[in-house]
Amino acid sequence: MSKNVFMFSGQGSQYVGMAKDLYDNFEGSKKIFSIAEDVLGYDLAGIVFEGPDTELNKTAVSQPAIMAASLCALEAVKAKGIECGAVAGHSLGEYAAMVCSGMLSVEDGFKVIKARAEAMQKAAESSDGAMCAIIGLSASEVEEICGSIDGYVVPVNYNSSVQTVIAGDTDAIEKAIEVFTEKKARAVKLNVAAAFHSRLMQPAADEFQEAIKNIEFNAPTVDFYSNVLGDKLTDFSNMPELLAKHIVSPVKFTSELEKMKNAGFDTFIELGPNKVLTGLVRKTLTEVEFANVENMKTLEKAVEKINL
Repeated sequence: MSKNVFMFSGQGSQYVGMAKDLYDNFEGSKKIFSIAEDVLGYDLAGIVFEGPDTELNKTAVSQPAIMAASLCALEAVKAKGIECGAVAGHSLGEYAAMVCSGMLSVEDGFKVIKARAEAMQKAAESSDGAMCAIIGLSASEVEEICGSIDGYVVPVNYNSSVQTVIAGDTDAIEKAIEVFTEKKARAVKLNVAAAFHSRLMQPAADEFQEAIKNIEFNAPTVDFYSNVLGDKLTDFSNMPELLAKHIVSPVKFTSELEKMKNAGFDTFIELGPNKVLTGLVRKTLTEVEFANVENMKTLEKAVEKINL
């Protein structure tokens, strides 16, 4: 079995023009956008490649857009003969990971992400939430400070030993930022529309679970690591319920990385826009190889590194 892990980017990593040269150079990548547009009913490639930012950054658009860009990168590495033995995604990235692992067809993947994105967009518009990355403190310190804030704010993304993302009501987030700043931690607001992975997304989770109840999920052909568990997923009997839970549960990405390394995986390849997950691997794991693929230049570098 391949010791490569394919990792897939999460929301907030999008930018206008992402995956354009992969789309131009690989027929498989071009086909991804064709399938996406058939499901979505609009010109996704036009928004992704030409913008504007304001349209691309809407949750209902950014989620399928990032998934399309990630699957473009997947088609490119497959064309170069690179395979994986495990997959993992950060939040939204789990859906590209499901397509990669064979759990979902490309078409069903876009049907599912369309339902998720629309439900989360609706919940975002009816709530006043925000997210912020806290850098420079341990997860336990972040948990303790969040617990002391007057208002709803909780840790939701465990990204590395020194980076935890918090989410909650906007007022409570602002109060928390003041405290974290006093503690000399760095606080960076995320480019997202709501408090994802918190209880503010419960209406979206309920709507989403109902919308995908008849979608067929297959057992994966490679190991699939879950944000909810922070470990390898082995029970695929009720994926709609698990994925609804995923919307309101913390992302245990640090734990996933450690479990994958302990299972013998030694090369981590991020597929999709930007290289956030590559950075998290660098900060979390030692004695592993890592690369990101988002365009032709990074593809060539990754191929060179992996084939050494």
